[in-house]
Parts: sequence; structure tokens; C-alpha cells
Amino acid sequence: MQLQVAIDRVSLEKAVSLAKQLDGVVPIIEMGTSLVKDYGFDGMVAMRKAINHSKLLIDLKTIDEGQYEFEQGFKAQADLLTVMGASSKATLDTTYETAENASGTMMIDLLEIDDAKIKLISNYPNAVYLLHHSVDRADHIDVEQAVTDFTNQLPQVKHVAVAGGLDLQAVKQLAKQGKTEIVIVGSKIIKSPDIIKSAKEFMEAIQ
Repeated sequence: MQLQVAIDRVSLEKAVSLAKQLDGVVPIIEMGTSLVKDYGFDGMVAMRKAINHSKLLIDLKTIDEGQYEFEQGFKAQADLLTVMGASSKATLDTTYETAENASGTMMIDLLEIDDAKIKLISNYPNAVYLLHHSVDRADHIDVEQAVTDFTNQLPQVKHVAVAGGLDLQAVKQLAKQGKTEIVIVGSKIIKSPDIIKSAKEFMEAIQ
């Protein structure tokens, strides 16, 4: 299992500093959607320059203009890019093809889409499928059960990620379960007093 640390809602200068600190400490560093919206393509390039050892995920949350947005993301040398599962099948087809041609990875954000749509778009063998619980929601979910239900319903999906308020205990449970490829943690690391210490604690939890 891999740990992805999300950097979001900070200045680009701060994001670059955080990325440099986390580079090589965690497998994947995420440039969050707010940073993409605030700083655009130049911000993507700046984040890439800050990262030499970890992979870079740029959370584009593409919903349309799939080929163009993914080409731009991979032009900035991202390793992984996100597309919304709510996109049209045509958009998902083109983002997947663009990712494959760039030797990159497409992550499909399944936020708030129903089982019928998920089944319809479950045919991308190299894509990562992200089970994402919105931070705007007040309720909580059993992430371990959600992963079990998802993998039982869609055994053809081989790459599963989980995001949304994950703490150390939840990550330990997912690691023990062994069905999740990527766990995404944001504020529990980025807002901690010692981000390197916190990141290493999460890394130990997934071993």
C-alpha cells in the first residue's frame, strides 16, 4: 500500500516547501485542486521541480475537455492525474487513452456517483479507482466496509484508492485488510506540528 499526501489550500510557496520536505519520505505527493485553480500550469511546473524522488499526483478533477487537461498535466510531468467519475464515458475514454500514451496513470474520483455509473466505467485496467468521502459531508463512513463492498461488486478493478478524513487508525485498518493500493491523507499530516514525523508514522502504519 502507498501513502499519498495531499497539499491543499496554502500558498504556492508553502506548497513547494512542503513538497520538498516530503520528497522521498512518502511515495506520492498530491498537488490539491485548490492549488491547481489558484496557480494553474505554472504552479504545476513549480511543484514538479520541487519533487525529485516521490511521484506527483495533480488533482485536476477533470470533468470535460479531458484530452487537453490531461495533456497539460502530463506536459507538467505529473505521474498521476484525476478525472471525475461523473464525467461522460467519452471524456473518461479520452483521458485514459491520454494517460496510457503518456505512460502516466489516471485516477478516477468516484465522489457521489451511483453504482450503475461505477459499473459502466469499471473497464479501465490501469486506472486507479478512488473511493472519496467528501469533506463537506458531516457524516462518517466505515471505509474498510466500503472497500470490501466495492471490491466484492467489482472484482475486475485491481487498483483502489481511498480518501476523505483518514486518520492513523483507519489507515492501519485498511493496511491490515490489504485491498487498498493508495491511501490519501491531507490535514492529518500537513497540519501536524511535525509533518515529517507524522508522515513517517503513517508510513509505518501501512507496512
